[in-house]
Formats: sequence, C-alpha cells, structure tokens
Amino acid sequence: MSWTKGIGCQVREWRAERTRWKADMRRFKAERRAARENGTALPENPGPPPTGFTLLPWLLLGMGAFSNLFQDRTEQPWIAGLGLLVFNSLYIYVTFRAFVKDKRESRSTRTALLLMGLVTCALALGYGGSWLYFFPLLGLATGAVLRGPWLGKIGLGLTAVAAAVSSFRTGWDAVNVAYGTFLSTMVTAAILSLSEAVRDLREAREELARRAVEKERMRFSRDLHDLLGHTLSVIVVKSEAARRLAPRDLDAALVQVTDIESVGRQALTEIREAVTGYREGSLATELDGARSVLSAARVEPVVRQSGPPLVPQTEALLGWVLREAVTNVLRHSDATRCEITVDGTPDLVRLTVSDNGTGPSPAGPGPDADATSGTSGTSGTGLKGLTERLAIAGGSLRAGRTPRGGFEVLAELPVEAADLTELSVRGATDGS
Repeated sequence: MSWTKGIGCQVREWRAERTRWKADMRRFKAERRAARENGTALPENPGPPPTGFTLLPWLLLGMGAFSNLFQDRTEQPWIAGLGLLVFNSLYIYVTFRAFVKDKRESRSTRTALLLMGLVTCALALGYGGSWLYFFPLLGLATGAVLRGPWLGKIGLGLTAVAAAVSSFRTGWDAVNVAYGTFLSTMVTAAILSLSEAVRDLREAREELARRAVEKERMRFSRDLHDLLGHTLSVIVVKSEAARRLAPRDLDAALVQVTDIESVGRQALTEIREAVTGYREGSLATELDGARSVLSAARVEPVVRQSGPPLVPQTEALLGWVLREAVTNVLRHSDATRCEITVDGTPDLVRLTVSDNGTGPSPAGPGPDADATSGTSGTSGTGLKGLTERLAIAGGSLRAGRTPRGGFEVLAELPVEAADLTELSVRGATDGS
C-alpha cells in the first residue's frame, strides 16, 4: 500500500512539473516571436522536463514473463504474479525518484533498489526463461539512481550476478543477459548524467546572465550617485553664492551663474559617457573643480600634489574619491578649511582629504563612524562603494574623525591600479 501511495505521489509531482513546463514553453514561444520581430538571436528551447515516464517503455522487456503468466506456463502463478507486481511497482518508484537528486540519493530509494535486486534474483532463479530479462531492467534502474564513483564497481557486480544466475538457468545464453545488464546500467547512467550536466550548465548560464545584468544595474546606479551627488551639490553651492553676491556685485554673481551653466553642461556630458560606459576621470580636473566649489562655499582649499605620474585608471579612482570627499565636506562638515594632499612613492599613491568641520560624520552619527560601518545618508553609501572599489584594485580607503577634530578621508592605491571598467562591474557585486 505504501508503494502505491509513493507512486501516486510521483504521478502528482509529474503533473505539477508538466504544468510548469507548459508555462515555460508558452514563455519560450512568446520570446521566440519577439526575437523574430526584433531580429535578435532566438532563445534556446528548454525541452520537456526529464521524468520517470521516459523509462517506463522499457517495462516491455517483461512482457514475455507476463505472457507466460497468463498463458498458464508458469508454476505457482500467484507467487509469480505477486512478484511481477512488486517488481513493476519498485521499478516505477525508483525510476521516478531518479530524476530528483535529493530523492535519488535518499535511503528509501536505495532500499527500494536493493529490494528490487532481491526480487529480480528470486524470480530469475525460480522461473528462468523470460524472467531473466528483468536483470537488464534492474541495470537500467541502477544506472538511473547510482551515478557516482561507485557505479562501475556496482555495474560489474550486478553483471556478474546476472551472469551467474543466468548460467544456472540457461547455460551459455547467460552471455546475452549479462551483456544487456551491463549495457543498460552504464549507458543509462551516462545519458542521464550528461542530460543533467546540460541542464545544470543552462541554469548556470542563466544565473550568470542574471548576475551580469544586476551588476551592470548596480554599477550604473553607483555611477549616477557619484555623478549627480557631486554635481548637484556644486550647483546648490554656486547658486547660493550667486544669490548672496547679486545684491552687491552683479558681475561676480554672473560669474557664478556661468559656472553653474558650465557644471550643468559638464554633468550632461558625463552622464552620457556614463551611460555608454566609457567615462574616465581626471584627477587634475577634479582638483580644479574642488578648488572652485570649495571657494564658492567659503571653504578655504589647500591643495598639495607630489609624487610620480599616474596611469589613467588610478587617476580615475582617485578622482572618484576626491569628488565624494569634497561632496561630503560641502554637505556635512560646516568646515572653513579643507586640505587635499596627493603624494606617494613609485609604487603607492595616497590621497588625503581632511577638514576642520564640526558637522555630523558622513558615515553616520558618532565620533568613531567610518566608511565601512556607516549606513545613514547617501554619503555613507558613496564611501562604502568607494571602499569596495579600492579594495578590488588592491588599495584601501579609511574615513573617520581626526584627533584634532574634523573629518578625514584617506585613500591608498597602487600606482598601476586595475582597469576601471572591470572594477565598475566587479565592484558592484555587493556595493551600492
């Protein structure tokens, strides 16, 4: 009765899998129509789901025994009929569970396979003839379930048992039974293992494609944050400066308005370049921009630069750090002085941005907040993303309160940093 319930459960699971497959096929057909209309590559046909139904036709090998049973050519037909029913039930139970890895490796499946082997040996020893062809069926079920390093030894052992029992009943005809048993065991295992590997590879490819899309989306989101956060801060600062200057010095106010127009145009250009993924920053340009925006915000800029020349990738990364650090000074620090220092050795370059402000830490409240622990505010998010970028490039970024007050951002990078495009993709895995 328990075997019947198990088979009924397997059939219900197959029906549910069949329903899911039909939904996948409808989606596949819709994607194929869309691909043909758009002229893009056609999607791959997922094919029907693998189930135990693919192995059911092999039960026809037992039709000879079934025929002998109904033609009254078998002694003790009730025992033979019961054995035939038990064998078929075990075969269906085992083969349906063979296509689900967890069920295939469960103790109940292995126990059912062992019982199937005992029933096969008993029927073959007791009746011989057509009943010997249950050994190839046993081999087929064994190959479907046991797909591992022990398959070869178990397959040879099963072949030896089939040969011994067949020799006892039929003599030299045992060669055919033994050969069929070995072939069904190994070929079934090989085909099903290959099919499973293909499905795993397809799922892995789909997962990689999904992750690539997610990484690109996160990279683009982070680049927009770095771009617009700084640019909008500059526009706000210069707009405030223009408003203050307008009543008493119209020419100076017009200069600030001209700068706003220039910053806006530059932002549009950078956004276009960010969309196409080809934007490269310049440290010199960022330093000039930092001087301008800090001066407009009534923060005294002090810039010191020394050390060896840098490759474009390193300049781009340091430009990101400088832009984010200056944005934090404008937003959070209430500082009157900001020191920017670029120095280093032939192997390592260091960027330090420190202020004398008394405002809240951009990485979160508290005097001990740093870039890796802060979670509040967009600036903390920006510093966290930059920390991850520099770590991938072999560098580091530290941010926090200084002993004399104020806030300091310290970035260190190899002079020859990794390619920025690669960092944009790889660094977006966990960044924001």
